[in-house]
Amino acid sequence: MKKVFLLFILITSFILGIQVKTVYGQTYCNPLNLNYQFSSDQPTGRGIADPTIVLFKDNYFLFASNAGGYWYSSDLLSWKYVTIANLPFENRAPTAVVIGDWIYFFTSLNDKIFRSKDPTNGNWEEYSSSILLSIISDFAIFADTDGRVYCYYGCSNNDGVMTRELDANNLLNPIGVPVVCSKTNPLKKGRKKPKDNTGKTGNYNIQGSWMNKYNGKYYYQCTEQNVDLGSYSDIVYVSDSPLGPFTYAANNPFSFRPDGFICGAGNGSTFTDKYGNWWHIATVASPDKHESESRLGLFPAGFDKDGNLFTKTDFGDYPIVMPNHKNTNVSKLDPEWSLLSDNLTAQASSSLATSPIAFAFDENIGTYWSAQTSKKGEWLSVDLGSVCTVNAFQLNFAENKTKIIGNNGVHAYQYLVQYSSDNKNWKTLSDKTSNTEYQTHPYEALRIPVQAQYLKITNYHVSDGTFAISGFRIFGSGTNRKPKKVNSFRAVRDFRNPQIIKMSWEKQANTTGYNIRYGADKDKLYHSYQVYKKNRLTIHCPDKNKTYWIEVDAFNENGLTPGKPMLTK
Repeated sequence: MKKVFLLFILITSFILGIQVKTVYGQTYCNPLNLNYQFSSDQPTGRGIADPTIVLFKDNYFLFASNAGGYWYSSDLLSWKYVTIANLPFENRAPTAVVIGDWIYFFTSLNDKIFRSKDPTNGNWEEYSSSILLSIISDFAIFADTDGRVYCYYGCSNNDGVMTRELDANNLLNPIGVPVVCSKTNPLKKGRKKPKDNTGKTGNYNIQGSWMNKYNGKYYYQCTEQNVDLGSYSDIVYVSDSPLGPFTYAANNPFSFRPDGFICGAGNGSTFTDKYGNWWHIATVASPDKHESESRLGLFPAGFDKDGNLFTKTDFGDYPIVMPNHKNTNVSKLDPEWSLLSDNLTAQASSSLATSPIAFAFDENIGTYWSAQTSKKGEWLSVDLGSVCTVNAFQLNFAENKTKIIGNNGVHAYQYLVQYSSDNKNWKTLSDKTSNTEYQTHPYEALRIPVQAQYLKITNYHVSDGTFAISGFRIFGSGTNRKPKKVNSFRAVRDFRNPQIIKMSWEKQANTTGYNIRYGADKDKLYHSYQVYKKNRLTIHCPDKNKTYWIEVDAFNENGLTPGKPMLTK
């Protein structure tokens, strides 16, 4: 009887054109939609990094460098901002840990330790001071399941990682002497800078310590610069003991996103949600942007049957499902909505020569379209090419001629989003003309999808500078077929540097781009590249001595067609 009733509901919803909420939950889209603080000097920008998320009393608490405060959320979707005078928010690389009934807050190169039982209301007390913490940076505090507490710091590939036990019953004072935990990366030995990497340094210093425990094993994580790509990634070492020795994991880097609207996925931390699902919160950015510009991204993570820690970053800037129960397959977190707004025909009320309309649709957060003014009525409109089903959209506001410092003078963006089938008759999709909440990357999933060919955003108010958008991104499905399957491709190792694999495949009609996934095992394609239009790619694989399985998946506005995995040597 229950099955019959459920079938009736599904059929009725389909007939009425109503979107049935998936059992997996609501969706979100990276970068996270937060009130990112402006820098404290000129040129101004919104830089944030080193995020930590911990679950405390049914709420998630998010701390990060240069945030000016912290956020909390009950569902990882809607975040509330808290700032108080006595916490040192501007210190580098804050971190937090839950011990007993308290949440503890620390920052690098600061001797103060703070704790709270009521962080949602900003009630913190200064708990103690620590000479150890005042002289170290990028450290992690880890509370083991047996009640013991450890501090990890001093990341260096030569010396391992320094570990110091802290007294959980006595003001978190250090116990005993520092222990050097052996931590060796075998891929670093004798490695030289590739000849084709002009201008990039050979600096292999790492930072951003973090620790998790899973099935009795300890997963020490840190951040390392990938000199081949000029970006950061998070790597993991595994041990049977909190004091090591630690073994370099075979599927490293476990969190890395080399390209896309956002890239990076490093300088982060890993945590479980209320249902036992794993997540990785990381720093993301664009290589074309000012170096202080960065954002935060939240990615599904997990452990496979062999105990490998991984992070799902492919299509990591498309809508992602937030599960409302224990999820056993991260691939199910893709709602299968395609990007509809890549390099399409668009118009605007006005534009600057240095910030043309195309920059709002080039899938690069580092470029932006700007109107000539900040006046009410400036607008940007896009033609999807045909009538499509629109399920969601994301606005990414940019700064042009902005002189705001910190949080002073910041006001909410106010705007109106409309849709049309004929570019004449417009209907309201989202009315934020009276919005009072300052957010920089608003994302909206529509309760009822709409049929539209044209979408338009009209400005009502910006805090400072001109009306500018780095990405007007629209998600849904088209009316045509998915692309054909990529059955074959060519992959050749570079004899000068075997870590480089050069790939090519035949161009396909009706294809927007390709998602290239690869890994050392056929069923563990944890690494990925995402390219648009191109049919060539250079992969910088982690281990020159390994063979890799590679799969090329084709996608367009109608969906994704998985390719056939092939073994390369």
